[in-house]
Amino acid sequence: MASEKMVGPSAPAIRRDPYEVLSVSRDSSDQEIKTAYRKLALKYHPDKNASNPEASELFKEVAYSYSILSDPEKRRQYDNAGFEALETEGMDMEIDLSNLGTVNTMFAALFSKLGVPIKTTISATVLEEALNGTVTVRPLPLGALVSGKVEKQCAHFFGVTINEQQAQAGIVVRVTSVSQSKFKLLYFEQEVAGGYGLALQEDSEKTGKVTSAGMYFLHFQVYRLDSSMNALAMAKDPEAAFFKRLEGLQPCEVSELKAGTHIFAVYGDNFFKTASYTIEALCAKTFEDTTEKLKEIEARILTKRNELRQFETEYRKVLARFQEVTNKYGQEKQSVDELLKQRDSIHSSFTMVRTVANSIGSSSGSKAPDEEFKAESPVEEISSDGKDKSAKKKWFNLNLKGSDKKAG
Repeated sequence: MASEKMVGPSAPAIRRDPYEVLSVSRDSSDQEIKTAYRKLALKYHPDKNASNPEASELFKEVAYSYSILSDPEKRRQYDNAGFEALETEGMDMEIDLSNLGTVNTMFAALFSKLGVPIKTTISATVLEEALNGTVTVRPLPLGALVSGKVEKQCAHFFGVTINEQQAQAGIVVRVTSVSQSKFKLLYFEQEVAGGYGLALQEDSEKTGKVTSAGMYFLHFQVYRLDSSMNALAMAKDPEAAFFKRLEGLQPCEVSELKAGTHIFAVYGDNFFKTASYTIEALCAKTFEDTTEKLKEIEARILTKRNELRQFETEYRKVLARFQEVTNKYGQEKQSVDELLKQRDSIHSSFTMVRTVANSIGSSSGSKAPDEEFKAESPVEEISSDGKDKSAKKKWFNLNLKGSDKKAG
């Protein structure tokens, strides 16, 4: 009977028609769908079927079907186009702690510590006790703070009684934990046959130095933001996570309370220890300005969600074009670099050819400068003592001629 719409179950491998799974008609009312779901969820709850593995799969199938039919937008999409219209990749991970051994519980706790969103179902024992009306309900006066510690997989029940004026003004119920315990805030509706059936649940989330959860019954549609849905998307694709961030907004099934006593509970959701908490219920009469501001913000967020849906289409087109141009830029850059490389190579080849040609010419076809000088200049003999023999010879011949003349 845990409201798996809030739990966010993963899609079963083989999907059947949700209407068939819950045994309801296509024109069934929300209340008829909810009643059918509660009956089947409790029937197949893992706590009650530990020895029947098929029951666990049926429980997931029932929860998944209800997560579609209990959400007006998802139901509309399914009615129009079937499963193809639903985006199931962002569904949260679901783990039923009551069916885990010690090792697996430690494994789940580790992943929760690392920031992986792990959802847990509510114990069938708690749900059955509430349905049978055998739970102890403590009074929670408006404006009062009540603190306590609840064991894991157990719940503390509280009754909030309001009059007609307070119901008209609106009611807020909040739970906080300064020790940052994990817990669920639950709201139960009175069943016709007696007892209480689970109608709403909020998982605690870390806000600053505390964990908290709240429910707001203010006569206008209030939405809950499933941030864990975005956390899974972030791990896969940060850009897609941004666009899907507001898709985690889900309308609360109950937007107002009537005069009378209403049942809330704090469920211990820690893995190994008790959950410390403080719960309070407030009348919104003294927070009229704050209430109006919340109404305005809720409307603006819904508008922004629609704007993001349109902008994502535009962004994806521009991004695809950008990637195309970026790829072309890389190709053109590579092409230019290659052409310049070839150009430099050709320029270098001219220098290399000239150098080689000069080297070959000097080694085979030309004479040494000394040899050219010797070839072009008259030969002059130099004696071993450095005197010019040719000059001496000329002087000797002249003397001989002169002596001849004297003799004659």
